[in-house]
Amino acid sequence: MSLMRLTILASALLTSLAGTAQSQTTLRIGIAEDPDILDPSIGRTYVGRIVFSAFCDKLFDIDEKLNIVPQLALSYETSADGKAMTIKLRPNVKFHDGEPLDAEAAKFSIERHMTLPTSFRKSELASVDHVEVVDPLTIKLVLKTPYSPLITQLTDRSGMMVSPKAAKEAGDKFGLHPVCAGPYKFVERVQQDRMVFEKFADYWNKDNIHIDRIVFQPIVDATVRLANLKSGALDLIERVLATDIKDVRADPRLVLSTAPELGYQGLTINIANDKAKGPLSQSAKVRQALSLSIDREAINQVVFNGEFTPGNQWVSPTHPYYQKSFPVPGRDIAKAKALLKEAGVSLPVTIDYMVPKGTEYEAVAQVVQSMAAEAGFGIKIRAVEFATTFKQAQAGEFQVFQIPWSGRIDPDGNSYIFMRSKAPQNDGGYSNPDADKLLEEGRATSNVDERKAIYAKLTKILLDDLPIIYIYHRTLLIAHTKKLDGYRQMPDGLVRVVGLKFK
Repeated sequence: MSLMRLTILASALLTSLAGTAQSQTTLRIGIAEDPDILDPSIGRTYVGRIVFSAFCDKLFDIDEKLNIVPQLALSYETSADGKAMTIKLRPNVKFHDGEPLDAEAAKFSIERHMTLPTSFRKSELASVDHVEVVDPLTIKLVLKTPYSPLITQLTDRSGMMVSPKAAKEAGDKFGLHPVCAGPYKFVERVQQDRMVFEKFADYWNKDNIHIDRIVFQPIVDATVRLANLKSGALDLIERVLATDIKDVRADPRLVLSTAPELGYQGLTINIANDKAKGPLSQSAKVRQALSLSIDREAINQVVFNGEFTPGNQWVSPTHPYYQKSFPVPGRDIAKAKALLKEAGVSLPVTIDYMVPKGTEYEAVAQVVQSMAAEAGFGIKIRAVEFATTFKQAQAGEFQVFQIPWSGRIDPDGNSYIFMRSKAPQNDGGYSNPDADKLLEEGRATSNVDERKAIYAKLTKILLDDLPIIYIYHRTLLIAHTKKLDGYRQMPDGLVRVVGLKFK
């Protein structure tokens, strides 16, 4: 409790330092982790996407019903053969440094996503051969092969535009002072403490910006985040605990916004990069045994009060691309033990289990640990600061990595970058030529029935190999003060700040 009080006091002090005159026009947002680097080419965290949405507009966005809507672009047209996309840009758009967002700048941004050595956008734009400038406000993306999810990639970080001038001058330090074309411009970042943005006077949609400053505060403990919201030290928090839903709804000063998430929560298995060459990395039967030892519905009830959705695929059971012929499995300890016996492994099978620090993350890990022990697994939980988990994952310093994926509106966005051989976020080094072929086929057609048939084959392979053990799908839970008006909950879980105002 003393830690909680200190956090609330610190948060209140930060608010007071901002000055009472500013308090009514400063939106204070509590986020669950400190993001990784604020560079749209390099960033890979969900919480980073929340911050990006305040200052880094994209070519396109989505609405509540997952429709593609214009943002920095006005329209697009795909050629009849599916091998070119022509994009018309919005006129009179400026970057935060005053530079114009024209076709040359858009070409630069997309090429930077494609070619920057450390970029995580490469696989998202792998089908693009080159970008052409058609006229000062029109670009054409020329593709190597048809790629049906391309437009959906441009609604996220691959569609974020950065100032060519600022990016060239900053080089690999661009993320320390990012310059985009969004509603707010970057002011400062203090690691593990705050990120501050102020209203951009020349924003293309400035008439819909009503708040002067935004301060993002990373607070890992969800209970402390909620306490700060209730005390008035914060105005909005993301990832409310499922166990706190009743408490939030009972508070007349608060509003709870919800939506089913597009992504998943799962266990990434280090198959190719496991330095210890443990049984989990070497045997699909051992991975299947681990999956069968987990009672997904029990986790949902125990940790989340039954508010979430058990799952076993990269999309939820309510998604149009969910493969109903492969339903969520029940727990089967006898079969799990039999598989371990068939695999010829010594018991207990010890596992280094990396999980980000956080109440719900660690609670899930503890339940999995207890369940798996009954089948013969000895899980050793290692809770690590969120951004550090990604560095360790890329270095192969894990056997199991319990990590969420916030999701994309197209199923390709939940699968390709994790399953394709040598894809940038394939931290476990999984590689299967048959899966690679199907992943490419799923990108090449826009016919829904054809794609479903392709993903059915892919699902069978991945549920046999289990490079990722899927566990559940969250309900997005965001709470804010009733004084904040205009908030709309989007299915991607991001916080849109355009249109928000204080009553």
